[in-house]
Amino acid sequence: MNLSYFIGWSLFRLMYSTFFHWRVYNAERVPISGPVILASNHASFLDPPLIGSGLKRPINYLGRESLFRLPGVGALLRSWQAVPVDRDGGTGKGLKRILERLAAGGGIVLFPEGTRTPDGNLQPARAGVGLAVIKSTAPVIPVRVFGTFEAFGRKTTIPRPHRVIVKYGDPMLFAELRAEATHCSKQRLKEIYQQVANETMAVIAKLEPCSDQSIFPPR
Repeated sequence: MNLSYFIGWSLFRLMYSTFFHWRVYNAERVPISGPVILASNHASFLDPPLIGSGLKRPINYLGRESLFRLPGVGALLRSWQAVPVDRDGGTGKGLKRILERLAAGGGIVLFPEGTRTPDGNLQPARAGVGLAVIKSTAPVIPVRVFGTFEAFGRKTTIPRPHRVIVKYGDPMLFAELRAEATHCSKQRLKEIYQQVANETMAVIAKLEPCSDQSIFPPR
């Protein structure tokens, strides 16, 4: 971590521990170095820094290109090595930048649902995350966050002091689908993208919060 990232990481950890009384489970399942895709459900603006704050390695967050043009904000995002993406984040320049960051050994947080849940429930997966997974060689770590919708959901204007939890799952490699994708038809390729997204979301849905063995605060 560079100094800017370390300061932000430390402040987020302080916020999550004091205001949200967070819990972190199985952070050791995330590789300490090398490329990795962290695929998580999405309930709140709290989710990306929560996922990264539970880890001892830096994560390359995604940010809309327009944010990088704001004075101060753009400089901060660049110092954190954030990845500028278009609105969809999974096409065009955005996808290229994500793959470049993964190829350089970075970690990327992606949300299979595409956007924040409107009601706190898990939403169907979109094919975009499958596209990023298939075009990279990075392991996929399914992640589930709990409590962030109650703390700061779509209809909440001020964050509430509700406990938040982040749990990391076992790596998913998709070796067979990645191999098939190198020689299949375009139609089958589209099906593979959606299949990867669906399988990832299914694993995320099976992750449940633990009542013990939590690490708090994370070591």
